[in-house]
Amino acid sequence: MKLGPDITRIAALLGDPARTNMLSALMGGQALTAGELAREAGVTPQTASAHLAKLEAGGLLTRRHQGRHNYFVLAGPEVAEVMEQLAILAGRAGHMRTRPGPKDPALRRARVCYDHLAGDAGVAMLDALVARGRIAEHAGSLVLTDAGRAFARDFGAAWEETGRRPLCKACLDWSVRRSHLAGVMGAALLARIYDLGWARRVDGTRVVAFSAPGLLAFERAFGPIAPDVPAAAARASPR
Repeated sequence: MKLGPDITRIAALLGDPARTNMLSALMGGQALTAGELAREAGVTPQTASAHLAKLEAGGLLTRRHQGRHNYFVLAGPEVAEVMEQLAILAGRAGHMRTRPGPKDPALRRARVCYDHLAGDAGVAMLDALVARGRIAEHAGSLVLTDAGRAFARDFGAAWEETGRRPLCKACLDWSVRRSHLAGVMGAALLARIYDLGWARRVDGTRVVAFSAPGLLAFERAFGPIAPDVPAAAARASPR
């Protein structure tokens, strides 16, 4: 491709396992130091600094200064969306990690995707919002309806519409392979779920853990979360 955006530079940045591990560690939307990212990537601090400089120069990371420390975050939600889409592509092509971690089922159940809810819970939430007429699908896009605005107001979810980010956006989920809700509203709903005490972020992970009362309240508001499907059954099922 001689004209248009140069995707080869982004592909080269993502092609290094250490850099990919760093970006994956930031998928939860939190800021991490260079030392923390070095441990996530399994490299020395010096090597991590070189990788971080490349990711920052490539527009995938943003550096924040606070006191004597530098923190790194993803440059924006579109970086998280690209990582999510690459995970789907890798899974379809059979490029799976050889040692899946013990938290994988919990990640499939409910997790943070940058700043919104993903996994089975995220897909169930979007399904319910569409089924109840709170979000409409129009020409391939998601549109918040008047009923949806009323629901959000009653639910206590608030946001500021600046126009810099879509209000509602479908984000294809790597584990469910269906869409969950991203955008400003997706972030506001997850923030409200935290505020209500229904769920909490598990320290050091992207897992969103619901309490028993919180899960009941979530399912009353958005409908039931699909039961977990064993990995072997998922692989054997037709696509």
